[in-house]
Amino acid sequence: MAKLYFRYGAMNSGKSTGLLQAAFNYEERGQRVLLAKPQVDSKGEDQIVSRLGVTRTVDFLIPHGSSVLDLFHQHATGDDPEALLSHVDAEVKPVACLLVDEAQFLEPAQVDDLLRIAVLENVPVMAYGIRTDFRTQSFPGSGRLMELAHSVEELKTICRCGRKAIFNTRKAGETFVFEGDQVAIDGVEVTYESLCAVCYLTESGGRLG
Repeated sequence: MAKLYFRYGAMNSGKSTGLLQAAFNYEERGQRVLLAKPQVDSKGEDQIVSRLGVTRTVDFLIPHGSSVLDLFHQHATGDDPEALLSHVDAEVKPVACLLVDEAQFLEPAQVDDLLRIAVLENVPVMAYGIRTDFRTQSFPGSGRLMELAHSVEELKTICRCGRKAIFNTRKAGETFVFEGDQVAIDGVEVTYESLCAVCYLTESGGRLG
């Protein structure tokens, strides 16, 4: 039985880079992968963008309220005329892995579909995302992944002070902000900085949530 993997980390921990490396590793061995991300992530539009400068167009976007299982079936079989197939013979190859970027933006029901794809379709699913928002609260998608994933792995990065960063802080210009909507796309509306717990509490005045 294939498994559902959740690889999470604070901003700048190499999540998108790791996803693109995993895709490369599969394809280097002649295997077919599908790449997807939630449509709400407007950064890069239909591309996965690594901070190292590497980009790749996804095979499909996941709109709000959509069935990830149905989207997977459409693109796995080539039934969708708009499917972005990476190879000429891709439609005849089985999917070796589904890779999902920015998985925190998925709805819980869509995460349920990721588990169905892994267990019922026997296709490994590797989901990458952040665990908590700038208020230290779980995203619904990340919370569900923590509940369902067979394997949960933390990708580490460091704070400006040298400690391990675990929190994502939102900035408007050079000012840290601790109020606002949960979803605000990095580089589109605001920017983010990864901080350790000490630096986060210092900037927030001891506030959590």
